[in-house]
Amino acid sequence: MKKIDLSNATFIVPIRLESADRLRNVITSLCYILANFKTNVIVHEVDSESVFAESALPQITEFLDGDVEDLKHIFEQSDAPSFHRQRVLNDMIMMSTTKVVVNYDCDVLFPRETYQHAYELINNDHADVIYPYGDGNWQYQVFADDELVTEFLTNDFKMNILNKKSKVYMSKYGFCQFFNRDIYIEGGLENENFVAYAPEDVERYHRFTTLGYRVGRVPDWVYHLEHARTPNSWVNNPHMQENNAEWEKIKSMKPDELREYIDSQEYYQKRLCQTQQSQ
Repeated sequence: MKKIDLSNATFIVPIRLESADRLRNVITSLCYILANFKTNVIVHEVDSESVFAESALPQITEFLDGDVEDLKHIFEQSDAPSFHRQRVLNDMIMMSTTKVVVNYDCDVLFPRETYQHAYELINNDHADVIYPYGDGNWQYQVFADDELVTEFLTNDFKMNILNKKSKVYMSKYGFCQFFNRDIYIEGGLENENFVAYAPEDVERYHRFTTLGYRVGRVPDWVYHLEHARTPNSWVNNPHMQENNAEWEKIKSMKPDELREYIDSQEYYQKRLCQTQQSQ
């Protein structure tokens, strides 16, 4: 199967592999992306030890017959219980050098043509942000096991294989977004005031639409590979009260207030300095 050219894109994938199904999901999604597309992938893992290097990368490398030159893995050792996903994403945005940056959840898959369509909309300047799935009942929740994933990976990635153990569910704001990198930075990057599980998905959509950027969708299915929930991926996150307060504050702001608020954030000013120093 010929790879689709997405060479002007970088997929940024923040991970902490806290369960066996999450490990299986990242193997599945990265095998799919790297087998189907000529592109760039950065995986940034934050944990006490690298589960990805020990258990995921060897399987990915074997499946792809060693063709993993487009994959860059960064390991950041940390014993902190909370995964600061927004900060990790910002690290990778700043590291990326392509026009298109894809904020990618390691548990999701889309049809091949959906990636290509979303990429072309950004790369050809028809949009600033693209959500590669519909708003509504456009999600397949996939309750995968090893047998199902093996069948999917070894049968030309036929998406209907995943339908065998799935149910239709709502989709709205999370999963994945294709960004023009310059707009991602200009619009405030990821909000680092959110820590671990948070309403960051709706805040991101609200912020970029409120600021007047061209936000669109490719109305197609998202396949979400379900996984165990920890405080980093559910409402028992100890930072939820502060995260919800941040969202309540932001959603009450008018566009000029929101712009001023973003510009005043210390993490944002630090990133802008990084941009200026690299130019």
